[in-house]
Parts: sequence; C-alpha cells; structure tokens
Amino acid sequence: MAYTRGNLAVKEKAQERVTQQRYKETTKVVTRRTGLPAREKFLYLITLFAVIVVGGALMSRYAHIYELNKQAQSTIVKIKEAERAIADLQVERETLNNQVVENAKRLGYVEASDKDVIFVPRSTTNTSTGTESSSKATSSK
Repeated sequence: MAYTRGNLAVKEKAQERVTQQRYKETTKVVTRRTGLPAREKFLYLITLFAVIVVGGALMSRYAHIYELNKQAQSTIVKIKEAERAIADLQVERETLNNQVVENAKRLGYVEASDKDVIFVPRSTTNTSTGTESSSKATSSK
C-alpha cells in the first residue's frame, strides 16, 4: 500500500500503475573520445625519437665492439701461425748448424788449430797489404 499525503486508507489507482509501467525512462551514457592535444603529441614524438637515437647509438657501439673482437681473434690466429713458423725455422737453423762442420769437411776445409790463427789489424789505410804482412808474420813465427 502506498502512503498518500499522510492517509493510509486511500486506495491505489490502477491507471497510475499502468502508466508507470508503460513508460520506462532510460538513460544512456555517451562518452566522447577526445584527441590528444598537440603538445602531448609533440612530447610523445620527441620521446620516441630520443629512444630511437639512444637505441641506434647502443647498437652501433655493440657493432664496433664486435668488430674489434673479430680483429683481435684474427690477430691471435696470425700470431699463433707466426710462432709455428718461427719454431720450424729454428729447428731448421739447428739442423743446418749441425751440418756446417760435416759440409766443410766434405768440401775439403780443415779445422783451424791454435797456432794457425791469423790476426788482422784494424787499419783503414791499406787493407790488402795489412793482411799479407800479418799472414807472413804469422807464418814466419
């Protein structure tokens, strides 16, 4: 029962109830999406550009570091090859040093003794006479 102006004994009207059911009031909320202001768009654009520049700088640094590492590795390989070549040449030098005496004897050279030593004076005047005189001097002794 409805309460009408303080009187509880009043009967409800049937027509009012029908009219209330006939019209139903609805509300619709309309939201409009507004665009971003120009300043904010410009700020986003500058931020995006800054991120791209920093990323590009980092990538270029990493590429440079990669190139330096690649050069270092190739230099290490070249050094190892050179060390192998040096070791081979040292072995060859030792074998040739050992063969010098044998080759000299085969060619007819005789090993010098202490009394066969020839002293050559250091003079710039006449080297040919100095050698002849010194060889004559040693042979006469």
